[in-house]
Amino acid sequence: MINKTLYAREMKKSIKLLVIFGAIITLYVSIIISMYDPEMMKVLDGFAQMMPELMAAVGMTIGSADLLGFMVSYLYGFILLIFPMVFSILRGNGLVAAYVDKGSMASLLAAPVKRRTIVCTQMAALLSGIGILLAYSTGLEAVCVQIMFPGELELSKLLVLNLGLLCLQLFIGGICFLASCAFSDTKYSIGFGAGIPALMYVVQMLANVGGSAEKAKYFTFFTLFAPDELVAGENSAAAGVLVLFVGAVLLYCAAAVIFEKRDLFV
Repeated sequence: MINKTLYAREMKKSIKLLVIFGAIITLYVSIIISMYDPEMMKVLDGFAQMMPELMAAVGMTIGSADLLGFMVSYLYGFILLIFPMVFSILRGNGLVAAYVDKGSMASLLAAPVKRRTIVCTQMAALLSGIGILLAYSTGLEAVCVQIMFPGELELSKLLVLNLGLLCLQLFIGGICFLASCAFSDTKYSIGFGAGIPALMYVVQMLANVGGSAEKAKYFTFFTLFAPDELVAGENSAAAGVLVLFVGAVLLYCAAAVIFEKRDLFV
């Protein structure tokens, strides 16, 4: 279903980005987890009370009762949403649209490989990159917690939380890959592939502020990922994650159909 040579080449291209984003995530995750301390939490809560709109906009809430709640507040509102999203934007564009824009897609299509195999290979490269980044983040969190605060975290809840995050990032990756397959020009591919997730995140930030802007949550897919509710085991949160997963499958399928049907030589 995939071409091993092409897949290996695309994964090699992903390594640099994975290392860069992995390093950034390592820095933020390790520092933020190390800050978990009742006294430090009071300082952070005081800062949040001084600038509640700003803190709420990036998903940071005050009064986290335990370590996982602290991690949800300070990692899952911005850090672990934005950096994997940027990875998807960059790689999603580079897997199809960049080839067409440079005119090198013709050499790929000239090989004795079916279009379906090519698009499935490119798709697999993106999915693998997202999976690796999220798996690394999960392992890093577990190791940091075990070293710094052994026994303070239920691993099962962390896994459920990151499974939900994975579904969200797969959905975002689906948007980026669909844009890459739909547009020949990279400026349009990035414009839509980056513009839609970025706009949705801004809308989510407005919704987080509350007040009259809270209704904006009905216009962004980020609302479907509710970390606090997911950890609490609420059915509505699980349903939201399921919608994201199904949506991701549909986006990748649509991208594959477009790739197979359209003229990729212009």
